[in-house]
Amino acid sequence: MDEPMWCVVMFDLPVKTKPQRQEATQFRLLLLDLGFVMVQLSVYTKFLPVGGGLALPVKSIKSNLPPGGKVRVFTMTDHQWAQALRFSNGEPEVEPEQPELLTLF
Repeated sequence: MDEPMWCVVMFDLPVKTKPQRQEATQFRLLLLDLGFVMVQLSVYTKFLPVGGGLALPVKSIKSNLPPGGKVRVFTMTDHQWAQALRFSNGEPEVEPEQPELLTLF
């Protein structure tokens, strides 16, 4: 059985012109539609409870990246994610180790 993983997408997109800002917004909305959540302004993550399953999201990300945009997509284990140090306003921040999963019947 595959172990739980986190997929992390980090990106820089050009936003100097109005069309570029619109494309950047569309890219962020695409990530949300793919099930990612925003961790920071240009960092989105998605929890993969059984690992794998990245081919389709990566294809969508690659084909919808605005011109001049840069993106990195990588995975880390749930354990590595849980061990990350998090600070907010100089104070340690504690997050749940796994997100709640929505079950649809």
